[in-house]
Amino acid sequence: MDASFWRHRRVFVTGCTGILGSWLTERLVALGAQVVGLVRDRVPRSNLIRSGAWQHIDVVYGDVTDYDVLERALAEYEIEVVFHLAAQTIVPIANRVPRPTFETNVRGTWNVLEAARHNPTVERLIVASTDKAYGEQPTLPYTEEQPLLARYPYDVSKAAADMIARSYYYTFGLPVAITRLGNIYGGGDLNWNRIVPGTIRSVYFGERPIIRSDGTPLRDYIYVKDAVQAYLTLAEQLHREEVQGQVFNFAPEHPVRVLDLVRRIVERMGRPDLEPLVLGTATGEIPHQYLSAEKARRVLNWQPRYTLDEGLDETIAWYRAFFEEEGG
Repeated sequence: MDASFWRHRRVFVTGCTGILGSWLTERLVALGAQVVGLVRDRVPRSNLIRSGAWQHIDVVYGDVTDYDVLERALAEYEIEVVFHLAAQTIVPIANRVPRPTFETNVRGTWNVLEAARHNPTVERLIVASTDKAYGEQPTLPYTEEQPLLARYPYDVSKAAADMIARSYYYTFGLPVAITRLGNIYGGGDLNWNRIVPGTIRSVYFGERPIIRSDGTPLRDYIYVKDAVQAYLTLAEQLHREEVQGQVFNFAPEHPVRVLDLVRRIVERMGRPDLEPLVLGTATGEIPHQYLSAEKARRVLNWQPRYTLDEGLDETIAWYRAFFEEEGG
């Protein structure tokens, strides 16, 4: 990573109060970037606010579904780099009320792309997709050349956004790249129905962690600091012809079963007596879903720095401090 690249560079981050957005924003601030964050709702317990990074960025209040807000922000702040991370990411919500998921994830993406197209200062744009866009594939691990076979609302919304982003490169020459990551974990994720923060919270309070699936799904889990490094590395290299318009998987390439991950957290928190409660009630689960990061290694020279245990230890420490500050 080239730290000097980011000094005084004008960067726009959508979704900056989310887990990835907050850590990315904090890192950009530390590197000396001039960050503008798009915020729909102020989230007082967000890592963005708890870390203090909030005080060092310019905030634009609005929604990615509002094109005028996006165009004004990019123009008035003369943005050079855009990280489009804003999305509705909770699968049960997408299944229950799909319309706002499609509005945010699909309309929001084309709004960002269109606003960037009309602002000549924008030199680099990264759109966050997901491994869920692949759907269920006959061959594992997933590579970037495989077709997108998404079926369910969240997955389809991200696959659509993914394809729309690439269309802006091929049609308009917009300097865009797309990321597909597995499950991001780390401090600051306040969606307790996700497996890592939900398990940590249960164990912290002396409760058995709950697994909604049967525990056998095999997944990628990438630590948030490795994800941040992936985004920064990709952005720095977006001037390269072999990078623009491309899709990149980022993953540690060591998939883990859900039940094994939960037991690992329980063990590292010193509560082996809290046996996970496996409900087996989740529907629409793809049995095995994990990524090859060979392209990112080869083209970008990227590789993760954290082992799963190292990432979990830092994550557990973050939540212990969080619960203590919240008074339990």
